[in-house]
Parts: sequence; structure tokens; C-alpha cells
Amino acid sequence: MNQNRRAFLAGAVALFAGGALVRHAGAQQPVLPSQDEAGSLRDPESAGRSQPRATHRDNDPFVTSIEKRLQCTCGCTLDIYTCRTTDFTCTYSPALHKEVLALQDEGKNADEIIAAFVAKYGEKVLMAPKPEGFNVAGYVVPGLLILLVGGVMLAILQRRARLSRPVVAAGAPPMPAGAAAAITAAPPASTEELERLQRELREMDQ
Repeated sequence: MNQNRRAFLAGAVALFAGGALVRHAGAQQPVLPSQDEAGSLRDPESAGRSQPRATHRDNDPFVTSIEKRLQCTCGCTLDIYTCRTTDFTCTYSPALHKEVLALQDEGKNADEIIAAFVAKYGEKVLMAPKPEGFNVAGYVVPGLLILLVGGVMLAILQRRARLSRPVVAAGAPPMPAGAAAAITAAPPASTEELERLQRELREMDQ
């Protein structure tokens, strides 16, 4: 009987000690910073397409000045530099940037690089069309329209000003200075004033 009790107590002590060791080992196990609450590693691709490390040539003033004159061909209507530095999902602007660098490596200057892009992609690749031929209309027509609209509005205002002036009968003496403005600015007569004027006129006739 005593042996069974001692065996039972020894088993209970061993079980309790084993559980404590397991809890201690679990508490000491480090948690990797790249693990989420579920303990599984995060997908690096969820942060977007990885970008190559930028170099000093990517922000070179010569390169950026050229890319700001060229439009990205992805359809965003942005220049190459703005597109590749803001839209990291675009695959067109990085490729166009590499073309600019390759042409620079060939020893071409800015105008020659622009000409090479126009020869390959057409004038639509330019952020601003050249002021030649039909493109001149894009620069001249807006200014002419502004002048035309301004002239029409000025003519309308001058006509309204002439119509608002009081009509002077032929042979009548000229009105004193400021009289026309006073008449124009005078408030309309009230009904009582008109009735009184008519009474006075009738009395004068009698």
C-alpha cells in the first residue's frame, strides 16, 4: 500500500515537472520579427514588385532633364522621370530610362537622345510638340481666341454704355457737366409724386 502511494506521488511530481519545463521552453523560444500573429512568414511579394537599387545616374540632372521632356508610353500622360519615381507598378518607364542611359553611353547629347526617341516612338513621345507646321496652331490659336473674345466683350460693354446715355434733342442746349450722370443715377418717381405733378399741371392749365 505504501509502495503504491509512493509510486503515485512520484508519477505526479514527474508529470508536474515535465509540464513546467515545457512551459519554460515555450516562453524562451524567440519570435522572429518577420512572423505575423499566426506565426507564418509573410509574403515579400505582397509589398509590390521589388525595385533595383538606385544609383547616382538615376537622379543625374542631365538624365532627368531629358526624361522630363519625354512622355511615358504606358498611357499615364506623365513624363518618364515622374512616372518611374512615383508609379512603381509601371514597367514601361524603367525600360525607357534604360534606353536614355544607353543612348547617353553612346555619347549622344540631349537633342540627339530626344531625336532618337522621336524616331522610334513618334512625336507623341514628346511632352510638348515642336512648334513646326500644324503644331504651331496649338501655340497660336489659344492666344487668338483670347484676343477675339476680349474684343467682343469690349464692344458689347461700349454699346451698352452708349445706350444708357440720355438722348438730347437736336438744337437743345448742352447739359451741364455731371447732369447726365445725375439723371441716369436718379431713382424712379413714386406714384404719389406722379399724381402731385399731374395736379400741379392741371392747376397751371386753369
